[in-house]
Amino acid sequence: MEVVSFPEKIQNEVVPVIPFWALISFGSYLLFKLGWGVFTFNDVPEAHKELMGQISQARVELKAQGVDVGED
Repeated sequence: MEVVSFPEKIQNEVVPVIPFWALISFGSYLLFKLGWGVFTFNDVPEAHKELMGQISQARVELKAQGVDVGED
């Protein structure tokens, strides 16, 4: 099996910091993805109305079963 050897300067100065830069690069990528997701997030009023309707329906059903759900 052949071993690939690099010049001594690369072995001593570049190779030891590769894991650090890989971690920094991966973290930067994830931060970009998070920022892009927040930037492109859409407000969906129809989904809000649907969810509020489902919450109201659940409250009615729970009250019918004798569960105290409280009011806003």
